[in-house]
Amino acid sequence: MHVEPRHTAQELAARIRAEGSAKVARRLTAVRLVLLGQAPEQAGPQVLLSARQVRTWVGRYNARGPDGLLDKKGRGRKGPLTAEQEQCLKQRVLAGPTEADGVCALRGADVRRILEAEFGVPRGLQAVYNLLHRLGLESLRPRPRHPKGDPARQEAFKKSYPRSSPRPRRPTPASASRCGSRTRRASASRAR
Repeated sequence: MHVEPRHTAQELAARIRAEGSAKVARRLTAVRLVLLGQAPEQAGPQVLLSARQVRTWVGRYNARGPDGLLDKKGRGRKGPLTAEQEQCLKQRVLAGPTEADGVCALRGADVRRILEAEFGVPRGLQAVYNLLHRLGLESLRPRPRHPKGDPARQEAFKKSYPRSSPRPRRPTPASASRCGSRTRRASASRAR
């Protein structure tokens, strides 16, 4: 198999040692082994790749050089929201619930409802939690405050309520024997 002479075997070896990604280093090693004259069937097992994968990476190296061995960006399924919509959702969640929400704190189910109503994106609850995590938001919130709660009355209650509960009375000691017979304490242990 032909390898474009972009680098010598020694230069590839230096790149392999300097490479931070193990995947890319393995791919460079496969290219180097083919450059040294090995067939893809021989080089593959040495770098834990199949012969077909070795041919693919040599072809990408021939086309684009060492940059062709990097993983391509943008693979995988696209998210349901654009970056702008994600920032709008983040600001909406950070702003807290509105009067129309009818709750005193936003939970995952509430964010799920907001996603569907305001953005037209239906999502499952776990997907909502994953999205919140990716946006840097925590799903756990402090205890919500009731909208009709009166902070002044709560503070007055805290000041007037005793700090500790009253001490319990000491229990009266029970007799040693509960069976009803009259035995002295420790008399059973002396009989042994």
